[in-house]
Amino acid sequence: MRSYPRNSAQAAARIVALAAIVDGHLSHSELRILDRLDAHRRLGLDRLQMHDVIRDLTEDLLSTASSHWDAACRIDAETLSALMAEVDDPQLRETVLHLCLAVAQVDDHWSDGELWIIAAASERWQLPALPR
Repeated sequence: MRSYPRNSAQAAARIVALAAIVDGHLSHSELRILDRLDAHRRLGLDRLQMHDVIRDLTEDLLSTASSHWDAACRIDAETLSALMAEVDDPQLRETVLHLCLAVAQVDDHWSDGELWIIAAASERWQLPALPR
């Protein structure tokens, strides 16, 4: 898994992207909510850069996968912790968690993976995982 500079827009966007694909697919509704919330702008990226982060995350997951795509989307706790450690700015953390919540809620179904990422972020960053 590639690393990004601490508190970079890419490091933050990767966590949001992971919340979007952790269930094994990236839905149109998830992409639409990210666009509607101007996620790319709020994270300091343009739309193309956000798509690049999603693509790069997908490539990284596939390069370490030992079987099919659904398994590739399930990262281990150590890797998730390392990704979350790249974001330590309190305001950026709040933005990332808010965007992750929006992605998880958009289809009225919370996958186990979405719940896991949101719970991990909430616990690690000591932020309430409540929708705003």
